[in-house]
Amino acid sequence: MTFPAPVPEIPAANIDKAAAYYVNTLGFTFDWGDDQGGIAGISRGNCRLFITNRSFRESYGNTGPVLFWLNLDSKAEVDELFAQWKAAQAKIVSEPEDKPWRLREFLATDLDGNLIRVFYDFRGDI
Repeated sequence: MTFPAPVPEIPAANIDKAAAYYVNTLGFTFDWGDDQGGIAGISRGNCRLFITNRSFRESYGNTGPVLFWLNLDSKAEVDELFAQWKAAQAKIVSEPEDKPWRLREFLATDLDGNLIRVFYDFRGDI
């Protein structure tokens, strides 16, 4: 059995504002939904995210903020995405760094305090 890529659910105070940040600052595409309906879908490449508001999440009990990881294919991609997000004035928490656990990573946040850890696992690199 092969699992598909997961689709994280990102809590937001207002879906329309959150989606605008993901689209205009982080380079995602708005796919569907709105704050009135309580849920929206956004994507970038093979990465899909759902953004949900408080009324949508109430019956499920999931609250934020959350942290999710984006696994890129190289150190260069991590650095390139960091440069793109920094130029777009994304909320950067930490700059790219090679960690002792052999991940190159940086951390950003969205308007609602959800954390996005962007990384590349270089354990197999020679």
